[in-house]
Amino acid sequence: MRLLVTRPAEDSQRLISALERAGHEGVAAALLEIRYFEGDELDLNGVQAVLLTSANGVRAFAARSEQRDLPALCVGDATAREALALGFLSVKSAAGDVQALAKLCALELDPANGAVLHPAGSKVAGDLAGLVQVDGFSYRREVLYEAIKAQHLPSAALDALVDQSVDGVLLFSPRTGAAFARLVDKANASSHLTAVSAYCLSAAVADKIKDLPWRAVHIAAKPDQASLLALLDA
Repeated sequence: MRLLVTRPAEDSQRLISALERAGHEGVAAALLEIRYFEGDELDLNGVQAVLLTSANGVRAFAARSEQRDLPALCVGDATAREALALGFLSVKSAAGDVQALAKLCALELDPANGAVLHPAGSKVAGDLAGLVQVDGFSYRREVLYEAIKAQHLPSAALDALVDQSVDGVLLFSPRTGAAFARLVDKANASSHLTAVSAYCLSAAVADKIKDLPWRAVHIAAKPDQASLLALLDA
Protein backbone atom coordinates (compact mmCIF):
# COMPACT_ATOMS: atom_id res chain seq x y z
CA MET A 1 0.00 0.00 0.00
CA ARG A 2 1.06 3.60 -0.60
CA LEU A 3 0.16 5.85 2.33
CA LEU A 4 0.32 9.54 3.17
CA VAL A 5 2.24 10.12 6.42
CA THR A 6 0.87 13.29 7.99
CA ARG A 7 3.08 13.33 11.08
CA PRO A 8 5.52 16.20 11.74
CA ALA A 9 8.93 15.87 10.11
CA GLU A 10 10.59 14.74 13.37
CA ASP A 11 8.43 11.62 13.47
CA SER A 12 7.69 10.89 9.83
CA GLN A 13 10.95 9.23 8.78
CA ARG A 14 10.78 6.55 11.48
CA LEU A 15 7.20 5.81 10.52
CA ILE A 16 8.09 5.63 6.84
CA SER A 17 10.87 3.19 7.69
CA ALA A 18 8.42 1.06 9.69
CA LEU A 19 6.04 1.05 6.74
CA GLU A 20 8.81 -0.03 4.39
CA ARG A 21 9.73 -2.93 6.68
CA ALA A 22 6.10 -4.04 6.50
CA GLY A 23 6.08 -3.89 2.70
CA HIS A 24 4.33 -0.53 2.30
CA GLU A 25 5.41 2.86 0.97
CA GLY A 26 5.10 6.09 2.92
CA VAL A 27 4.81 9.57 1.43
CA ALA A 28 5.86 12.40 3.77
CA ALA A 29 3.12 15.02 3.97
CA ALA A 30 3.51 16.83 7.30
CA LEU A 31 0.52 18.94 8.32
CA LEU A 32 2.06 20.36 11.48
CA GLU A 33 5.45 21.98 12.12
CA ILE A 34 6.81 21.73 15.66
CA ARG A 35 8.49 24.88 16.95
CA TYR A 36 10.38 24.51 20.22
CA PHE A 37 10.64 27.46 22.60
CA GLU A 38 14.04 28.61 23.80
CA GLY A 39 14.47 29.52 27.45
CA ASP A 40 16.26 28.96 30.72
CA GLU A 41 16.99 25.58 32.26
CA LEU A 42 13.79 24.13 33.68
CA ASP A 43 13.24 24.45 37.41
CA LEU A 44 12.69 20.90 38.62
CA ASN A 45 12.74 21.67 42.32
CA GLY A 46 10.06 19.60 44.07
CA VAL A 47 9.31 17.52 40.95
CA GLN A 48 9.19 13.75 41.49
CA ALA A 49 8.43 12.62 37.92
CA VAL A 50 7.84 13.79 34.37
CA LEU A 51 4.59 12.98 32.54
CA LEU A 52 5.24 12.74 28.80
CA THR A 53 2.34 12.82 26.37
CA SER A 54 4.28 12.95 23.09
CA ALA A 55 7.70 12.50 21.57
CA ASN A 56 7.69 16.26 21.03
CA GLY A 57 7.34 16.74 24.77
CA VAL A 58 10.33 14.47 25.34
CA ARG A 59 12.45 16.45 22.87
CA ALA A 60 11.31 19.77 24.30
CA PHE A 61 12.19 18.69 27.85
CA ALA A 62 15.58 17.34 26.75
CA ALA A 63 16.39 20.68 25.10
CA ARG A 64 15.73 22.59 28.33
CA SER A 65 17.08 20.20 30.97
CA GLU A 66 20.02 17.81 31.28
CA GLN A 67 18.36 15.88 34.10
CA ARG A 68 17.46 12.32 33.13
CA ASP A 69 17.13 10.55 36.48
CA LEU A 70 13.53 11.59 37.12
CA PRO A 71 11.03 8.80 36.39
CA ALA A 72 9.47 9.33 32.96
CA LEU A 73 5.87 8.13 32.70
CA CYS A 74 4.84 8.07 29.05
CA VAL A 75 1.45 8.00 27.37
CA GLY A 76 2.50 5.35 24.86
CA ASP A 77 5.27 3.15 23.57
CA ALA A 78 6.52 5.58 20.89
CA THR A 79 6.91 8.31 23.50
CA ALA A 80 8.67 5.85 25.80
CA ARG A 81 11.09 4.87 23.04
CA GLU A 82 11.96 8.53 22.49
CA ALA A 83 12.53 9.01 26.23
CA LEU A 84 14.91 6.03 26.32
CA ALA A 85 16.70 7.29 23.20
CA LEU A 86 17.28 10.67 24.84
CA GLY A 87 18.74 9.15 27.99
CA PHE A 88 15.98 8.85 30.58
CA LEU A 89 16.98 6.17 33.06
CA SER A 90 13.55 5.09 34.32
CA VAL A 91 10.84 4.93 31.66
CA LYS A 92 7.37 3.35 31.79
CA SER A 93 4.63 3.38 29.18
CA ALA A 94 0.90 3.61 29.84
CA ALA A 95 0.31 2.16 26.36
CA GLY A 96 -2.83 4.24 25.94
CA ASP A 97 -4.19 7.76 26.28
CA VAL A 98 -4.03 10.45 28.98
CA GLN A 99 -6.50 8.51 31.13
CA ALA A 100 -4.18 5.50 31.03
CA LEU A 101 -1.27 7.79 31.86
CA ALA A 102 -3.11 9.20 34.87
CA LYS A 103 -3.80 5.66 36.09
CA LEU A 104 -0.11 4.79 35.69
CA CYS A 105 0.79 7.92 37.64
CA ALA A 106 -1.51 6.89 40.51
CA LEU A 107 -0.07 3.37 40.47
CA GLU A 108 3.61 4.33 40.39
CA LEU A 109 3.79 7.56 42.38
CA ASP A 110 2.79 8.97 45.76
CA PRO A 111 1.36 12.53 45.81
CA ALA A 112 3.26 13.18 49.03
CA ASN A 113 6.60 12.84 47.22
CA GLY A 114 6.27 15.96 45.10
CA ALA A 115 4.77 17.45 41.97
CA VAL A 116 4.51 15.90 38.52
CA LEU A 117 5.74 17.93 35.56
CA HIS A 118 4.06 17.82 32.15
CA PRO A 119 6.25 19.22 29.32
CA ALA A 120 3.59 20.19 26.81
CA GLY A 121 2.67 22.13 23.72
CA SER A 122 0.65 25.33 23.64
CA LYS A 123 -2.46 23.19 23.08
CA VAL A 124 -3.14 19.86 24.74
CA ALA A 125 -5.61 17.05 24.13
CA GLY A 126 -7.44 15.65 27.12
CA ASP A 127 -7.50 16.83 30.72
CA LEU A 128 -4.37 15.29 32.21
CA ALA A 129 -4.23 18.00 34.85
CA GLY A 130 -7.73 17.24 36.12
CA LEU A 131 -7.16 13.49 36.06
CA VAL A 132 -4.02 13.57 38.21
CA GLN A 133 -5.26 16.31 40.53
CA VAL A 134 -8.28 14.16 41.41
CA ASP A 135 -5.76 11.64 42.73
CA GLY A 136 -4.13 14.32 44.89
CA PHE A 137 -1.11 15.13 42.76
CA SER A 138 0.33 18.60 42.38
CA TYR A 139 0.47 19.15 38.61
CA ARG A 140 2.82 21.51 36.78
CA ARG A 141 2.61 22.15 33.06
CA GLU A 142 5.51 23.70 31.17
CA VAL A 143 4.62 24.98 27.69
CA LEU A 144 7.77 24.23 25.71
CA TYR A 145 6.65 24.09 22.08
CA GLU A 146 3.86 24.85 19.65
CA ALA A 147 2.44 23.01 16.66
CA ILE A 148 1.98 25.27 13.65
CA LYS A 149 -0.62 24.18 11.12
CA ALA A 150 0.27 24.02 7.45
CA GLN A 151 -1.50 26.62 5.33
CA HIS A 152 -1.77 24.41 2.27
CA LEU A 153 -1.97 20.69 1.59
CA PRO A 154 1.62 19.56 0.92
CA SER A 155 2.26 19.19 -2.80
CA ALA A 156 3.27 15.54 -2.36
CA ALA A 157 -0.13 14.82 -0.79
CA LEU A 158 -2.13 16.77 -3.34
CA ASP A 159 -0.29 15.20 -6.29
CA ALA A 160 -0.81 11.69 -4.89
CA LEU A 161 -4.53 12.30 -4.41
CA VAL A 162 -5.05 13.82 -7.83
CA ASP A 163 -3.03 11.06 -9.51
CA GLN A 164 -4.93 8.43 -7.51
CA SER A 165 -1.56 6.95 -6.55
CA VAL A 166 -2.23 6.66 -2.82
CA ASP A 167 -4.28 4.03 -0.97
CA GLY A 168 -4.62 5.57 2.46
CA VAL A 169 -3.88 8.40 4.88
CA LEU A 170 -2.42 7.85 8.35
CA LEU A 171 -3.81 10.26 10.96
CA PHE A 172 -2.43 10.31 14.49
CA SER A 173 -4.19 13.17 16.27
CA PRO A 174 -7.47 15.10 16.24
CA ARG A 175 -5.53 18.26 15.39
CA THR A 176 -3.93 16.60 12.38
CA GLY A 177 -7.29 15.18 11.31
CA ALA A 178 -8.89 18.61 11.50
CA ALA A 179 -5.99 20.13 9.56
CA PHE A 180 -6.27 17.49 6.84
CA ALA A 181 -10.01 18.07 6.43
CA ARG A 182 -9.52 21.83 6.27
CA LEU A 183 -6.70 21.69 3.74
CA VAL A 184 -8.39 19.13 1.49
CA ASP A 185 -11.44 21.36 1.38
CA LYS A 186 -9.27 24.41 0.70
CA ALA A 187 -7.62 22.59 -2.22
CA ASN A 188 -11.00 21.40 -3.57
CA ALA A 189 -9.57 17.88 -3.44
CA SER A 190 -12.21 15.99 -1.47
CA SER A 191 -13.55 14.28 -4.61
CA HIS A 192 -10.22 12.44 -4.88
CA LEU A 193 -10.78 10.60 -1.58
CA THR A 194 -13.43 8.17 -2.77
CA ALA A 195 -10.79 5.49 -3.46
CA VAL A 196 -8.71 6.32 -0.36
CA SER A 197 -9.04 4.95 3.18
CA ALA A 198 -8.37 6.83 6.41
CA TYR A 199 -6.42 5.05 9.17
CA CYS A 200 -7.03 6.82 12.48
CA LEU A 201 -5.32 6.42 15.84
CA SER A 202 -8.58 6.90 17.75
CA ALA A 203 -12.28 7.64 17.43
CA ALA A 204 -11.51 11.28 18.30
CA VAL A 205 -9.30 11.47 15.21
CA ALA A 206 -11.92 9.80 13.01
CA ASP A 207 -14.51 12.30 14.18
CA LYS A 208 -12.51 15.13 12.63
CA ILE A 209 -12.49 13.60 9.14
CA LYS A 210 -15.85 11.80 9.12
CA ASP A 211 -17.49 14.22 6.66
CA LEU A 212 -14.99 13.56 3.88
CA PRO A 213 -15.98 11.03 1.17
CA TRP A 214 -13.57 8.26 2.14
CA ARG A 215 -13.68 4.75 0.74
CA ALA A 216 -13.48 3.61 4.39
CA VAL A 217 -12.46 4.91 7.81
CA HIS A 218 -10.53 2.54 10.09
CA ILE A 219 -9.83 3.12 13.79
CA ALA A 220 -6.99 1.45 15.69
CA ALA A 221 -7.97 -0.99 18.43
CA LYS A 222 -5.61 0.84 20.80
CA PRO A 223 -4.24 4.39 20.48
CA ASP A 224 -0.69 3.40 19.57
CA GLN A 225 1.33 3.12 16.39
CA ALA A 226 1.52 -0.67 16.41
CA SER A 227 -2.28 -0.95 16.52
CA LEU A 228 -2.64 1.60 13.76
CA LEU A 229 -0.20 -0.21 11.50
CA ALA A 230 -1.95 -3.49 12.24
CA LEU A 231 -4.99 -2.08 10.44
CA LEU A 232 -3.01 -2.13 7.19
CA ASP A 233 -2.79 -5.93 7.30
CA ALA A 234 -6.32 -6.56 8.54
